[in-house]
Amino acid sequence: MTDDGRSWGATRSWVEKQLRPAERVEDVVRLRGGWTSEMRRLGIRGPGGRRSLVLRSFVKPFYVRHAEGLLTREASVQRLLDATGVPAARLVAVDATAEHCDHPSLLMTQLPGTVRLTDEGSDRRAELLARQLLGIHRVRVSEETRPRTYEAWTGPERVTVPPATGRPELWRRAVDVIRRDPPDCRPRFLHRDFHPGNVLFDGAGDDPRVSGVVDWVETSWGPADLDVAHCSTALALLHGVPAGMSFADRYTQAGGSLAEDRAAHLYWRLLDALAFAPDAEKVAVPWRELGRTDLTPTVLAGRLEAYVQALLDRYA
Repeated sequence: MTDDGRSWGATRSWVEKQLRPAERVEDVVRLRGGWTSEMRRLGIRGPGGRRSLVLRSFVKPFYVRHAEGLLTREASVQRLLDATGVPAARLVAVDATAEHCDHPSLLMTQLPGTVRLTDEGSDRRAELLARQLLGIHRVRVSEETRPRTYEAWTGPERVTVPPATGRPELWRRAVDVIRRDPPDCRPRFLHRDFHPGNVLFDGAGDDPRVSGVVDWVETSWGPADLDVAHCSTALALLHGVPAGMSFADRYTQAGGSLAEDRAAHLYWRLLDALAFAPDAEKVAVPWRELGRTDLTPTVLAGRLEAYVQALLDRYA
């Protein structure tokens, strides 16, 4: 049994079969900050010394139902990125259908560094995030390795307007923007869930560097604007509206290209932002686990509404 009461005897047996000769699992530490899955760091001991692996397991019913597609995709992406300069974990093994494990699981190498979500140093980290995202978008793929076309995470009829809003007309205006057909775009390789919670940093606080990018289950083929939009929304929620509004500029300054048509860019930005309504609680839970207890539903709902207003002010 694990410390949360779930059995993982079958999973542990499967993990041990993936190890090098005479290696064994010495200790297990549950990692914080995840939403879709349980993450564990496994301390491995063997003749060659000690190393660490990371185990990802889907336990929530919704994600268990979709685990085969999600974990198979992540495993394929990890294989693809192994030959690139993108700092992603290397695949060790995957059991996407829980044929051998208690839950659908993926075993991978551990990346160095930690998630950093503090306001202090966030401007410098945002510059590094923009450069790293551009590097991801430059990954070349063949017809055989191209990921699936992106999926929208909301739509005009699915947006949940904050019930306590004093500006319902603002939300109606924003929803109207995404009623159009998706704009034409030049598709690229997308992480699709790129934000500060999925990027690891090491180095001193005043001189950080990106040491890893994690969580590749949503990797897709689509417009760079959509990845930029997702990170921008997250930054607005984490650090305030100006942080979210400036990220696209950081991306283009790093050499990236976004939609030249303002209406098209606004579509992608709002398509992402509106998926967080009404209060971004989904991302707030793991962020609070990582120390951002100030990010209450009220704070996040206020930032999201102000961000939507700022997008309309700038791009509409």
